[in-house]
Amino acid sequence: MMIKLTGGKVYDPANNVNGEVRDIYVRDGRIVAADPNARVDQEYDVRGKVVMAGAIDPHTHIGGGKVTIARTLLPEDHFKDEVAHTEITRAGTGYATPSTMITGYRYAEMGYTAAFEPAMLPANARQAHMEMGDTPLLDKGAFVMLGSDDFLLRSMAEKQDFEFIKDYIAWTMHASQAIAMKVVNPGGISAFKFNQRKLDLDEQHVHYGVTPRDIILTLARGLLELGVTHPLHVHGCNLGIPGNVETTLATIKATEGLPLHLTHIQFHSYATEGDRKFSSGAVQIAELLKKYPNISIDVGQVMFGATCTASGDSMRQYVGSKNADPKRWVVMDIECDAGCGVVPFRYRDKSFVHALQWAIGLETFLLCDDPWRIFLTTDHPNGAPFYTYPHLIRLLMDRDFRRETMLHVNPDALMYSTLPHLEREYTMYEVAIMTRAGPARSLGLKDLGHVGPGARADITVYNEDSNRERMFEKPAMVFKNGDLVVRDGKVIKVVNGATHVARPEYNRDIEKSLKSYFDRYHTVRMENFRLSDDEIIDGGRGEIIVQPTRARTSS
Repeated sequence: MMIKLTGGKVYDPANNVNGEVRDIYVRDGRIVAADPNARVDQEYDVRGKVVMAGAIDPHTHIGGGKVTIARTLLPEDHFKDEVAHTEITRAGTGYATPSTMITGYRYAEMGYTAAFEPAMLPANARQAHMEMGDTPLLDKGAFVMLGSDDFLLRSMAEKQDFEFIKDYIAWTMHASQAIAMKVVNPGGISAFKFNQRKLDLDEQHVHYGVTPRDIILTLARGLLELGVTHPLHVHGCNLGIPGNVETTLATIKATEGLPLHLTHIQFHSYATEGDRKFSSGAVQIAELLKKYPNISIDVGQVMFGATCTASGDSMRQYVGSKNADPKRWVVMDIECDAGCGVVPFRYRDKSFVHALQWAIGLETFLLCDDPWRIFLTTDHPNGAPFYTYPHLIRLLMDRDFRRETMLHVNPDALMYSTLPHLEREYTMYEVAIMTRAGPARSLGLKDLGHVGPGARADITVYNEDSNRERMFEKPAMVFKNGDLVVRDGKVIKVVNGATHVARPEYNRDIEKSLKSYFDRYHTVRMENFRLSDDEIIDGGRGEIIVQPTRARTSS
């Protein structure tokens, strides 16, 4: 079947298309080269509208134990946002931690067609994939967590051969069906289990004697030599602590040229100027990033209102539990892997700290001049729910709106940020890079994030509107693999997306050591720990797409 979208203003940075009026042809779910002589079965007139690829969220907590705990912990979150079923959609609840199906509907209704869970514990991979499989209309994938697990830290402490460690990294990605790898507070989650309450970049783990720097460089080098496209996804040390900008700067300098992705960097950009010893370090971060093209970031923008923080960083979540709102929280250890912390939270615009966090995120967006290396996130739900993205985009694209909004936040906070002096406005092309082409390139998704020939026909059509929040909030049309699934901001058809995984090479001899380890320490057999393809495909409900990795190398 041939579909034609006629006369739209196309923004497709992956193919250097910046607001050109073009026709787009789709055959059997794929975009094909323009052919004026082709027989068209269905034509959509999109003249005067903006056309982009479906948006991609590279960092959003939508599957796994922490999300389920958050849903259980917050019944009031369900009551305030109940969603009735329709003829084609299921009922559910929303707000800070939407149920699985509502998550899929709301992302699609906002023009998103792919989203990636960035913190999947190996021991919890089965549940994470089941929840993502229950999330319709989105392609998805997950970043598996290493860096505080006993097997890795034990191997590093014993100075195991690096090829052995690489085999373990690759085996873990296969076993958990991951597309990338995440490290959270490197070594810190484990150190917390040994009653260590802080762990800076060059401090030694009280039990294993390794440092966070050692862990980051080991995992980053391992992934590079295994040929995994997305660099190590780093949730650094000292999240949320005033003065942590120095740790972040040191982490960037420590990379030794290795590619890294620093996630929710807003939470790691705090300096100590002023009477309250809390100020913005965004300028220092942005200036250093210009010198390190091997580093990419996402922001983790704070937006005002109620939400829930959910993280594997049990060390930092324990500290944050005193600020829980409402006053209930969960911090737990999980197997030999890591831990988890869930703390409800409310960001208030009149709070000095919260207003400064909001300003630091916006500063970071506006100061970083390479949109290919900065991605739009709120670290859902930690900084805010994902459906605040249209409001965030307007803040970035509309200087006057940003200035008006600043009038309503704590004025003292703005004194410790450069935000009031920043004139930059994001262009439509830059937004398309930051929300489509950039994440797709970083994750190795060659047929997503663009609308050139060969791409999957994930396409979003927006009504042109000077109010960018209104524009990005309710697309005119969203296509998923060529199917029209959203019209005028409402789901009209429900389809399932694919799961993206990466499968780097490894020596299966590693399983001998792992079998012995699992038998001695784990509550799950190694054979049952691994997640099979059939569990994701689930009788045809899902699909697995294996993203290619480069050939394995050794340094």
